[in-house]
Amino acid sequence: MPLQQLVEYFNDRLEQEHHAQFRPFILENNSVYGLFGPVKIGSVLSPIRKTLSTSHIIGHAAQLSVSANQIPCGQYALQEELSVIVPDQISHTESIVNFDRLSRAVHMLNYLPQSHLDEMLVLDVDPRHILGVKEDHGAYFEEVIIKCGLQTENVAIALTVNNAYARVYQTLLKGLSNYQRRGYRLMLKFDYQGLEKSSMELIYRAAPDFVGLSAQNLDRIRDSHLLEKLQQLSTLVDSITAQSILFNVEDKKTAGLGRIANFALVQGAYFEQTLPPNSKPSVDSGYEAVRTVA
Repeated sequence: MPLQQLVEYFNDRLEQEHHAQFRPFILENNSVYGLFGPVKIGSVLSPIRKTLSTSHIIGHAAQLSVSANQIPCGQYALQEELSVIVPDQISHTESIVNFDRLSRAVHMLNYLPQSHLDEMLVLDVDPRHILGVKEDHGAYFEEVIIKCGLQTENVAIALTVNNAYARVYQTLLKGLSNYQRRGYRLMLKFDYQGLEKSSMELIYRAAPDFVGLSAQNLDRIRDSHLLEKLQQLSTLVDSITAQSILFNVEDKKTAGLGRIANFALVQGAYFEQTLPPNSKPSVDSGYEAVRTVA
């Protein structure tokens, strides 16, 4: 189905659901955007690559682009739309759920023109969305996926975990299991500071398909056990037959660190630069990275 037709379908659906003139999806220059009150959200799709064969793309991670929602003069007033979705008009939780669903639908629609049956799309879900939806997690979005001609196994639901949510891990696990039952793949994402015992236990209990670690600020960490901890993480992930991903790789040193720490997959701006054919980060550069940050 053409993108414009899908955009109109989802606009019609939301208009009927909210019983209001609520048509947030727009198509501009072959890209889909979503209007959420004063902002316009779009998609940046970043390839996820095999660490030992960076030309091999296994999927894409979706990230939000945000700009101001400029409404042309003469366009219908947005009072009805704003009353539906702006946080100060409805509950904070409902606003988060609405925004989360809208952004994921935008990403899915933008992914369609380049989708392949053997690839996946990684979509972040806000923990507050999981906590705010009481049951049937993923049911609403499953209809979007099927309408777009894909399957839930083409989508990895990514949850960024930090210590602030430690006391509600059990509730998060229940929501994540609902996604898994519907066929979604599951990814847990951490930053280095969040790699604590409770995080390791969560990985065991959730049994995700992927475990991601952000490489941001790794070069600033002064920890003589950095490499050892990263290797322990990748070993743990291997033990549950999942795949480890190093996200946000910005330079050669960090790319090399991902290789010697045995991360299966990588993502980041470094790999999108213009490099010589078959170029890949050397193992030596990873050792240099360890010496630099230790």
